[in-house]
Amino acid sequence: MRPLLPRSAKFACLGFQSRQWRLSTRLCSSLSTPSTADGEDPGDVFLDHRQIGAQQELYMINPLTPGSVFLLPHGTRIYNRLLAFMRAQLKVFGFEEVVSPIIYRRSLWETSGHWEKYKEDMFEVGGRNEETKEEYGLKPMNCPGHCLIYGVAERSYRDLPIRYADFSPLHRNEASGALTGLTRVRRFHQDDGHIFCRPDQVQAEIKASLKLVDNVYKVFKIPSYRLLLSTRPEQYIGAVEEWDKAESDLRVALEESGQDWQINDGDGAFYGPKIDILIKDSNGKEHQAATIQLDFQLPQRFELAYRGEDDTLDHRPVMVHRAVFGSVERFMAVIIEQLQGKWPLWLSPRQAVILPIADRHVEYARKVQEEVSGVPGGDKAHLLDFNTSTFYVDVDERSSTLGLRLREAIKKGYNYIGVVGDKEMSDGTVALRQRTGNPTVMKIEDVRQKFIDAAAQYE
Repeated sequence: MRPLLPRSAKFACLGFQSRQWRLSTRLCSSLSTPSTADGEDPGDVFLDHRQIGAQQELYMINPLTPGSVFLLPHGTRIYNRLLAFMRAQLKVFGFEEVVSPIIYRRSLWETSGHWEKYKEDMFEVGGRNEETKEEYGLKPMNCPGHCLIYGVAERSYRDLPIRYADFSPLHRNEASGALTGLTRVRRFHQDDGHIFCRPDQVQAEIKASLKLVDNVYKVFKIPSYRLLLSTRPEQYIGAVEEWDKAESDLRVALEESGQDWQINDGDGAFYGPKIDILIKDSNGKEHQAATIQLDFQLPQRFELAYRGEDDTLDHRPVMVHRAVFGSVERFMAVIIEQLQGKWPLWLSPRQAVILPIADRHVEYARKVQEEVSGVPGGDKAHLLDFNTSTFYVDVDERSSTLGLRLREAIKKGYNYIGVVGDKEMSDGTVALRQRTGNPTVMKIEDVRQKFIDAAAQYE
């Protein structure tokens, strides 16, 4: 893998090379706090997400597939935690998850309007059937596929709202010069959602979507975000009257939210106006993250209907598009920089490492790993209950000195470092410390409970 930073600079930018770590000659329970010879705090050196991504081995990009990210094992851990977190929130807000195809015939994109209004930003795929010479397109959005799911059965007014969530990959043909790390890519994932509702339910669904966004951003300690009402663009589908109604509905929801908002004239999607939610990275640059879009057009184009109280199928649902993270990859980039690689325990790809002082402590270190992680190993391995709280706990049993392994554990960003020696092995304890500070001697079961409590509070 080609590093994103020169190897010589990979760690120097954090100031680790100037650190002098002091270890006492006593047992691990007396490990001292690391100090800095020149007084430099690594936190004073700002790193962008590409540097941290290389340093912590989170992701890579290869020129053979420009704009497509390879999430490495530790980056995939973060990605999976983000999705697990979002799945839990979506249950509260009544969403059902679906998995939809990534490739569709051209006729679907013609029906949706994408072939006319969005074709330049799509990847076309040719079939091998020489007789039909069918054209296909990789999906840039999930909405047409969700319309197909809605339309597979007859719906009643009592069934609405119906809320679908989808995390499958999307492809958009971004200009090569615009591709940047995780913030601008060609293949990405959204925490995508589509709500099919009655006209009288629109306001409640928009308000609930705004509430979901606010709840999530508070967990990630995003200090502020900006709300924009993006109105009808030059290229659009549908009648002006329908656009006016949709924009009016969004205005009402924004006014009743109690938050400040602004008009972003002419920047709506081609099928409907939207509320765009912008967050800032650590450099102050704004990125679009969440979005809430109101759409009268796709339900018409796909001839979607529901049976009303009058027992006729002459009723058209309204479609609400919404995402909270937006692009999961872009959201990762923002929080990587915000946290500077110092992950809260619940989101961390390296939650703990156990360092045995000598070879005779290795077996005990593995026991600590098994009990704290919640993942059985060796002869005890079996099908793991998927509801079990598990943690990423490693054992560094290399023959290197304890001081070297401790320095490397700090450099790699482990939340907790446990050291075990003769006394810990005898007492059934671990000398546990965070990235900085002195260790605390704890029982193994207390360490696990500490992790469970911290993860539950998103700490």
